[in-house]
Amino acid sequence: MPENIKVRWGWLKFMYVYTFVGAGGFGLGMIIIPDVMKSLLNWPDQDPIVFGVSGSLYLTFGLISILGLRSPLKFVPVLVMQLCYKVIWFIGVALPLLVAGDFPIYAVLHVVIFASYIIGDLIAIPFPYVFSKQLERLS
Repeated sequence: MPENIKVRWGWLKFMYVYTFVGAGGFGLGMIIIPDVMKSLLNWPDQDPIVFGVSGSLYLTFGLISILGLRSPLKFVPVLVMQLCYKVIWFIGVALPLLVAGDFPIYAVLHVVIFASYIIGDLIAIPFPYVFSKQLERLS
């Protein structure tokens, strides 16, 4: 890794733990006790297949984050992907609902949680490392 790239190791590891606990726990709950999760978060009934896919995705992010604790830079793409899909959700889902005046009250918690991940990922991800050429990273 080039000497001029600063890595915030503490933040990076914190985001892996946060993803394991938050996304992993949330996803596990969505798969194992979906009715409890819907009731707890006041969510309307949803298609069980789509709900299960979402839960599986969250659980996968959580489980892969365990590997990020061992090799933080190798698994940075997990955090980048998490950052991207949450930003896309804000722009493509939350913002249009908000503008249309149809934003459901139960989604406020979702917004707060997603915003905390976005902020944490922006701080933790070493973007100069992510966007450097592979040869530079190996030298």
